[in-house]
Amino acid sequence: MKTRLWPFVLATSCLFSEVVHAGNEGDPHYNPAGFFDTHVCNWPENPRFLMALFSTPRFDEVAKVSVFAPDGKFVGDLDLTRFRAFKTQSGQAKRAFIAHFDLPEKAVDGWYRAAVSLKDGSRFEARDYVVHHFMALPTGTQPVPGASDVPASTELRWDPIPGARYYEVFLRDDWAAGTEATASGLLTAPRFVPPRGLLQPGGEYVWRIHARDSDGNVLLGDFNHGSLSPEMRFTVK
Repeated sequence: MKTRLWPFVLATSCLFSEVVHAGNEGDPHYNPAGFFDTHVCNWPENPRFLMALFSTPRFDEVAKVSVFAPDGKFVGDLDLTRFRAFKTQSGQAKRAFIAHFDLPEKAVDGWYRAAVSLKDGSRFEARDYVVHHFMALPTGTQPVPGASDVPASTELRWDPIPGARYYEVFLRDDWAAGTEATASGLLTAPRFVPPRGLLQPGGEYVWRIHARDSDGNVLLGDFNHGSLSPEMRFTVK
């Protein structure tokens, strides 16, 4: 049986650039406990939602993370049982607690706020500015979904998306159970050439495109809004 392996892979594209911020002096996304960010997401499975995350090396100390909208209304709590564990480039262990929240029809632009409570009673806040703009889904993909007899040297392409400055491609072998998707890293053009040898004759592959408007901003965090293509399959001749 085929194994679907997209566990948090798209969420990690929304958090790993956090570790490369040059500094956090005066950056409202940071507090002594960690890093808070939110993204307006347009995904085919769950269009137009808010992704909120709190990334921290002090994960064992966190008791609660509550998110509030710019108008002060309570959005929700992050589920501390749902997280992505990872290590920074320096080897520091961290966890990112991630949640998806519904957006109201008339969402208000402004500062979203995270109220972070630690088990020792300490309380911290962090903020992220959100502009409720929705990025279009990727179109014009090549190979077309369901394509067969695709050359092993193929280039994955798609139409430029208005407002998108960066793209990331996730590509996996649909029959290789237990393997994670290959991530392209951030791309500045709507094309990706898979590494030599990744596509094998007779293989069946699934890929997705994540688009985003920026990469690191003191006001907007890692990015403000992005979109995601549906799963697309092709076979190699």
